[in-house]
Amino acid sequence: MRNIILASASPRRRELLTNAGVIFQICRSNGEEIITKEKPEDIVKELSLQKAMTVAKECKQEDGTIIIGADTIVSYEGRILGKPEDEIDAIRTLCMLEGSTHQVYTGVTLLCKKKGIWEATVFAEKTDVTFYPVTEKEIREYVSTGEPMDKAGSYGIQGKFGIYVKGIDGSYTNVVGLPVGRLFYEAKKLGIELRGIEDDKGMYI
Repeated sequence: MRNIILASASPRRRELLTNAGVIFQICRSNGEEIITKEKPEDIVKELSLQKAMTVAKECKQEDGTIIIGADTIVSYEGRILGKPEDEIDAIRTLCMLEGSTHQVYTGVTLLCKKKGIWEATVFAEKTDVTFYPVTEKEIREYVSTGEPMDKAGSYGIQGKFGIYVKGIDGSYTNVVGLPVGRLFYEAKKLGIELRGIEDDKGMYI
């Protein structure tokens, strides 16, 4: 069974991979994030590669090891929206997004060690998310829960703000933080099986 490392401490990415049957360990990237790109899809690809490479340099791993790096941002009318600085910033962001459509981009890097060399596959996924109109009172009540404070765009589609989502065009798991279907597709093209071995009860071990 392959040694798979998730270069992220995100509980949402951890849950998505676990539910998909992937057995992995977590090694959070602590490197400085340096952005040199301008387009959202290029930014997330750049940051996901940086995270994966930082972990690769910090951890001595054997051939066959897979490292998964990911980064998610929200874009609205050309503006990049990361995690909110404080509650006021979160309220301002959600007041801007309500009643409209924005984009969620996640960049993913698959690093595979072969003959002592790390080979990278990098891609980005985009999902359009549309919100119903939301009152400022409702936004303030949501922000007061503290839920949006560690999330790009100041909301979690799988959390309490999900009731205001009118629709999405694209991958749902991408909005959560990791486009699982695309991840498995890209891994399969590389001949990589991310899941563990399935036992006689249909469980992956």
